[in-house]
Amino acid sequence: MKYVLDTHTHTIASGHAYNTITEMVEAAKEKGLEAIAITDHAPKMPGTCHEFYFTNLKAIDRSVYEGIEVLFGTELNIIDYDGHVDLSDKVLSTLDIVIASFHVPCIAPGTIEENTNALIKAMENPYINIIGHPDDNRFKIDFEQVVEASKATGTLLELNNSSLRPGGSRVDPIENDKEMIRICKEKRVPIVVGSDAHHISYIGEHKLAYDMLEEENFPEELIINTSLQKLKKFINKHKSSLL
Repeated sequence: MKYVLDTHTHTIASGHAYNTITEMVEAAKEKGLEAIAITDHAPKMPGTCHEFYFTNLKAIDRSVYEGIEVLFGTELNIIDYDGHVDLSDKVLSTLDIVIASFHVPCIAPGTIEENTNALIKAMENPYINIIGHPDDNRFKIDFEQVVEASKATGTLLELNNSSLRPGGSRVDPIENDKEMIRICKEKRVPIVVGSDAHHISYIGEHKLAYDMLEEENFPEELIINTSLQKLKKFINKHKSSLL
């Protein structure tokens, strides 16, 4: 099985990552990827960049990135239990790919009902393509409801390789991830794997996630990372809502 893309990476613009866009892209090319998404943290994350960073991504000359497709987007912060996020739809409509996630600096963990509602409402936003690392036990969720919402809205749930690394910041992610992929397998709901790389050494590093998928006999056809065309069907979903 060949995995050709990484949908979740951060550059120095995020404030707590360590490489430039060019360095991240070159590392992705060296690892044989066909595509990489640059998804720097949105403005509510302490230390990250201003909204201007995202509105000015149009200034990048994409022709310099030969041999690899580069998607420019963001990892949004979900900021309340109604699923609001920290960039406007106007800005999001200009981006190639959009992740939305819970981060403790930006929202306090709520009840299962509150957290679940926040994710479902975020997935109803046609500009949000992926829910990032929905596996942190501080933000307990009802996975049955969340997977159903993923299927209904076409919003991908992420199996985050960084969550599975020993010593990671998320609480008890392994059992949550197993539950998520079990339900996705049962309901035939696709998922995406992201490295959440904050340094070039972790770009395309998905081994822990892929090992889990293999252990759980998760179907290859439901893993979006095997095809850029598969991914594009999900990241372009908002276009139909604008017709």
